[in-house]
Amino acid sequence: MPVPTRQKWVEVAERFYTLWNLPNCVGSLDGKHIRITAPINSGSTFINYKGYFSIVLLAVVDADGFFLTIDVGEYGRNSDGRVLQVSSFGQAMDLGDLDLPNPTPLPGETQNVPFYFVADEAFPLKRNIMRPYGRNQLTNERRAYNNRLSRARKSVECAYGMLASKFGGLYTPICCKPEYVDNIIKAMCVLHNVIRTCDGKKSNPRFRNNLIGANINMRLMGENPYHIREYLTTYLTQRSPIPFQTRHNV
Repeated sequence: MPVPTRQKWVEVAERFYTLWNLPNCVGSLDGKHIRITAPINSGSTFINYKGYFSIVLLAVVDADGFFLTIDVGEYGRNSDGRVLQVSSFGQAMDLGDLDLPNPTPLPGETQNVPFYFVADEAFPLKRNIMRPYGRNQLTNERRAYNNRLSRARKSVECAYGMLASKFGGLYTPICCKPEYVDNIIKAMCVLHNVIRTCDGKKSNPRFRNNLIGANINMRLMGENPYHIREYLTTYLTQRSPIPFQTRHNV
């Protein structure tokens, strides 16, 4: 499954903003453990934190639950953060090779903000990955920010749920060599997208073509991911709030 083009990332970002009220988001990122039978002489390499043998599917999903790019085959014992670090996707992101759109202002703003993926607390905070604040860091604004991210992450959670529902074999261990399992999972993800399209779930969000060659001479948000997250928090809670986000505020 090839990495999306810059124009495709723009389309994804537009749809995330339209559907999930989250600007500059180019995908929801998460990992899923796929059960396998114990490979010969593998020891504890494939045993995950829940105690069963698995390989990890790392996926980026768009706002409508389509798989955009996947990495599969990493050992089950590894954390999501470690899987990201060694994956071709994670390495391409760190090297700036994903061809993401240039940083652009959030709607109604003037300061450029990088495009980013939303992920849960299992992943590191990076320039292009926004994750929730920890429980010991919460204020009302940060809790509202967490709610907004959690809402957008539902797309990848739903995609994994639909994948398991379509292919019942994911509920039991796949009885193949790990390298064969990799190809099976890749095929499942491709078929998932085909089925979603045939079911008429594919929408056609409008393009913001100006983002493809966005002017980056404007004041640019720094590389510090903590500053980016704080800026996004302020924007989502003060300049672009939505009613549900404060339901758990103290």
